[in-house]
Parts: sequence; structure tokens; C-alpha cells
Amino acid sequence: MTRIQFGFCMPADKLDKQRRATFSEDLNRALDLVTGHFDSAWIIDHLQFGDADQLEGFTALSYMAALHPQLKFGHTVLCQSFRNPALLAKMGATLQFLSGGRYILGLGAGWNEEEYRAYGYDFPPARVRVKQLEETLQIVKALWTQKTATFAGEYYRVTEAYCEPKPDPIPPLMLGAFKPKMLRLTAKYADWWNVSSTGIEGYRRMAEECERACAEVGRDRATLRRTWGGGCICASTQAEAAAIAGDLYAGNDSDNFDFVGTPQQIVEQMRPFIAMGVDYFILDCGGFPKLTTLELLINEVLPAVND
Repeated sequence: MTRIQFGFCMPADKLDKQRRATFSEDLNRALDLVTGHFDSAWIIDHLQFGDADQLEGFTALSYMAALHPQLKFGHTVLCQSFRNPALLAKMGATLQFLSGGRYILGLGAGWNEEEYRAYGYDFPPARVRVKQLEETLQIVKALWTQKTATFAGEYYRVTEAYCEPKPDPIPPLMLGAFKPKMLRLTAKYADWWNVSSTGIEGYRRMAEECERACAEVGRDRATLRRTWGGGCICASTQAEAAAIAGDLYAGNDSDNFDFVGTPQQIVEQMRPFIAMGVDYFILDCGGFPKLTTLELLINEVLPAVND
């Protein structure tokens, strides 16, 4: 049986301004706790949600990766629009080199128009952002595998670009994908496929589309790792978990779903995804900076799903 692995999604957006003074200490406590139990730690990539405290994803990830050398680190997921593709390849290669090979590159096409406009980025239609992402993938892969990279696309270009030292090993590439065009890019380029906060019925539909995409590009679907990312609140009673969740994790339909409940309930919620081939769950810590969710995941949920 495939071993189920967990990743911890570090809090980075809409942070409590009242906890700024203790945030780093609280986050380090959480990372210390999951070390030896979880495989990895992750962070999202956003710039703005109104005036809420918001950490920049690559800086925060690199800092924490240096402090916690037993964990792998990745993004769920980087917005390809925010960084020049060649610079992104260089950043990823540098982090892979300095971390001793612990980086996972997660990429997506971006969606939050507010932050694009606020930070001076163009916000083209989704079809254009998907095309830009594909060019980004081609440039990153070329810089990571070729002595020099030259590429002239509709949106991006590089000319005899070096990326030394090359990442060794090449980081796994994870794409966040929900719709057919993105799933086709995933089938064509990615090592891992990620969905976020998606219920099992919605996931089944996406998985069927992903399998069709794999067939269209001649990809063995078994070579594409399936990951699920999203919210998690675990408590000793369902009432306690629901109270922590409040309106934050209110959704429970196919398009808006997070894990909420007792350890046994969380296990039962995970099993249909595992049956569909998901073997990696990237979960946040509901109730942070309290670590009850992480403690119960480590002590009860993770052993149960691997029993």
C-alpha cells in the first residue's frame, strides 16, 4: 500500500495583526512539531487581500527552509505572473542548491485580480494566463536541464541564458489545476497535481478530466502524483471543531470543502480521496497558533490512514 504523506501549509495570508510579535515564534513551534512526522511545509503566494497582513511567499519559504532542515518546502502555488520565468527558474535553482535538494516548485496561473491591479501587474483573461504559464514551464525546464536556454514565445523570451548551478536533483514540479486547459498542462509538464479545498464529487470529475488529458498527451496517469491541499480543523469533539471553523470552513460541497471534525471523522473524510489515488495531503492548522489540529493529525490521523 502506498504510504500517505502530509504537508503543513504555513499561515501566510489574512494574518492576525494582533499576533505580529509572536508570529515567528508560533510558526517555528508548529514546524518543530511536525518535523519527523510530516514530509514537508508549504506556503501560498499572494500579495494582497485588502489591508490584511500578508507574507510574500518566496521570501517566507526560503527563511523557514533554512531554519528547519529536516523538512521539504514548496508553494501551493506560486503565481506565475509575479516573477519573470527565467528569474523564477534561477530562484528555484538557488533554493534547491542551498537547501540540499528540499524544494518543490508549485505553480499556478493566478486568479486574484485585486492584487494584480494593486501591484501594477496586467490581469489578462484566464486563457492568456494559461498560455503564459505554459511558456513559463518551458523556460524553467529549459534553464534547469540545458546548458543554455533560448526561447522566444508570445509573452516571454530568454536568450542564451545560463542557470548555474543547475538544481540537483531537479525539483518536483506541482501544478494547481481544476479546469481542462490547466489539467492538460498538468498532464504534459507536471510531476504532481494539486487541487485545493475540493470535495470528493468535484474531485472525481477533475480526476476523470485529468486522466483524459494524460491519454491525449501519451502520459501514464500513474506517473502523475495526486495531492490535495486545503483547510483542516481537528478536535476531540465535532462540536469543538465546528466552533473553531465558524464561517471560515463552512463549505462542504464539491467546490468548497475542507476537513473538519474529530480524528476519526477526518480519516473517514480522507478515505474517498485516498481511494481516488491521493497520497499527499497539504493541510493548514485550523485554530493556529494553537496546535491541537497538528497534534491530532500526528498522533491519530496519520497513523490511521497508513494502517
